[in-house]
Amino acid sequence: MISYKPFFQTLRERNISSYRLVTYYNVNRSLLDRLKHDRPINTTTIDDLCKLLHCRVEDILVFIDDAENETPTEEN
Repeated sequence: MISYKPFFQTLRERNISSYRLVTYYNVNRSLLDRLKHDRPINTTTIDDLCKLLHCRVEDILVFIDDAENETPTEEN
């Protein structure tokens, strides 16, 4: 699973609000909603966000292995 939590952390570190992204950087509100809910976005959009924020991909997203999130079950 891809998580965009690093994106929002990067915004906080740089004091950039969602309002500012929409108003001054012309980021679409639907994109912010997709990021907030960890929905898929394309690599071109990731590239655009990295350019906009002058950051690396790791500052936008992180991969979380679904197997790590599963709780182990005991077999009888």
